[in-house]
Amino acid sequence: MAQLVDIGSFKVGQGQRPFLIAGPCVIESEQLVMETAGQVAEMAKSLEIPYIFKSSFDKANRTSIKSFRGPGIKTGLAILKKVKDHFDLPVLTDVHTEEQATEAGKVVDVLQIPAFLCRQTDLLIAAAQTGKVVSVKKGQFLSPREMGNAVKKIEECGSQRILLTERGSSFGYNNLVVDMRSFPIMRSFGYPVVFDATHSVQLPGGGGSKSSGQREFVEPLACAAAGAGVDGFFMEVHPNPDEALSDGPNMVPLHQLKSLLERVMRICDAAKLSS
Repeated sequence: MAQLVDIGSFKVGQGQRPFLIAGPCVIESEQLVMETAGQVAEMAKSLEIPYIFKSSFDKANRTSIKSFRGPGIKTGLAILKKVKDHFDLPVLTDVHTEEQATEAGKVVDVLQIPAFLCRQTDLLIAAAQTGKVVSVKKGQFLSPREMGNAVKKIEECGSQRILLTERGSSFGYNNLVVDMRSFPIMRSFGYPVVFDATHSVQLPGGGGSKSSGQREFVEPLACAAAGAGVDGFFMEVHPNPDEALSDGPNMVPLHQLKSLLERVMRICDAAKLSS
C-alpha cells in the first residue's frame, strides 16, 4: 500500500488530489517572494490544488562562481517563515549540508535534497532526523530504480515522510530527457512521486557560464506526466523569467501558470477516471 504523506493541512499520495510545488527558483527579494506566493496560492485555491510554496535561500550548484546564489540561510528562512505565516502555506527549500538541513528544519515543512546530492548519506540522514518531509530529487545520473537506495537511507532513520522527484536524465552533453517509466518505478517504493516540469527542460551548462532551458516544453511534458500518473507537480515560476537571477530560461511565466495547471489537472482527472 502506498504511503500517504502529511504536509501542512493535507495529505499527498496515490488517490489524493495532485498537489503543486511552485515558486521562484531562488529568493531574489522578499517582495518577489510574497507577491508570487500570494498569486499562486489564489490560483491553486481556485483549482482546488493543494499548494506548497518553494524558493531557495541558497543555490550552491550554480554553473559559475559569479552566479547569484541567494540571500543566505538566516535572511532566507526569515522570508520563508513570513510566507508560511502570512498565507498559511507549507513551504519547501533546498538544503546542501547537514547544518543547513538542521537549521531549515526548524522553519520549513519540506526539505528538498538537490539532484546532485541525492546519494549524500549524511545529508539524507540529517534531513530525515528533523522529522520534516524529505523530498529527494532523482539525480540526472541515476536510474529510477537506484532511488530505492535513497529511500532506504531515510527509512533507516525511522522516517516515512518521503517524496521522490523526477527531473530528467542526462542525455549527452547539455541536455536532459524524461523517461516516463520513471514514475511507476519510483512509486513502487511506496511513496508519492513528483514531476519537476521546469528543471526537466533545463539545458545544464548550455549557456556556457550558466544553464539554459526550453520552457516551451514544460506544458507537453507536464501533460505527459499527468497522463502517466504522478502525485504532484513541481514548477518554478516567476513574474518575468527573462529577468530572473536563476533558471530563468526554464521557469514558467507567472501569468501563464493558471492555464497550464487547468490543462494538467483535466488530464489528471481523466487518467484517474480511467484507472
